[in-house]
Amino acid sequence: MDLNTRGLVNYLLLPISGVFYLLSTFRKFFYQIGLFTTHHFDVPVIVVGNITVGGSGKTPIVIALVNYFKQQGKQVGVVSRGYGGSHQQGSLLVDQNIKASESGDEPLLIATQTQVAVMVNKDRVQAVKDLINSHKIDLVISDDGLQHYAMGRNIEISVVDGKRRFGNGLFLPAGPLREPVSRLKNVDFVINNGASHVGEISSNLVPKAFVNVDTGEEKPLNFFKDQTVHGVAGIGHPQRFFDSLIELGVNVLPHIFADHYNYSQKDLEFSDNHPILMTAKDCVKCKEFATDQMWYLQVEADLSDDFLKQLTNEL
Repeated sequence: MDLNTRGLVNYLLLPISGVFYLLSTFRKFFYQIGLFTTHHFDVPVIVVGNITVGGSGKTPIVIALVNYFKQQGKQVGVVSRGYGGSHQQGSLLVDQNIKASESGDEPLLIATQTQVAVMVNKDRVQAVKDLINSHKIDLVISDDGLQHYAMGRNIEISVVDGKRRFGNGLFLPAGPLREPVSRLKNVDFVINNGASHVGEISSNLVPKAFVNVDTGEEKPLNFFKDQTVHGVAGIGHPQRFFDSLIELGVNVLPHIFADHYNYSQKDLEFSDNHPILMTAKDCVKCKEFATDQMWYLQVEADLSDDFLKQLTNEL
């Protein structure tokens, strides 16, 4: 079902969307009046989330923020729900020895690319507590969790997909909205990923290099120009990745998998010998069976100095 259009199935699901909206509204209200408890912590917490489901590009922004604050001399830790991972009970400290199938792909990607402590727990409050208790942390960044109101936060950042925006404008499950668009008026910063919009901070994912999944070898962005490759993407918005490859002059044979898909070796066995290009999020799930034909596109979120200064001043 397409959450960006309004078809028959979307309209049939509207009654359930109405129930979802009422429940989420009452739940938030109960936190606001103190009927439900919000837990606060001794270190500041920044939440990077969104008001929609699907890929808005928040994980690269989390990585960029972690690296920025590390450069400022802060000890940063990250908490995540670990969506798509098999870990169910208690907190899991993620490092490079953890399998993505256990931790979820996004926590492992963050841990691999930032080298900071990443704590996974469905209960984000407990994740923050365990992170602070087990590590010397100056700042916690939550990957997603905007709607996890039990977790206190000092700063809220909502990431908006610059092209898809809010899809068909309907609430789950008829549409992609977790909360009304008016929620953006209450967050500290709105980051627009991939476009410009009044009142929002523009950011783009900037390609940096191709990295071999098996060997770690890096190649420049023109390395696959005019070559035919298999493009593999198991992310929320796979076309964004394919478009990036096309802009680099690559001839792409697209292969779309579900978001957070757990790959097996057979999934990437093709009848020809074309190179296989994937996202970094896909890469962390393919290292165990990687060949020298597999590469991922390394990207970085471009965040302006003005935004980073404002964010630092808010802490």
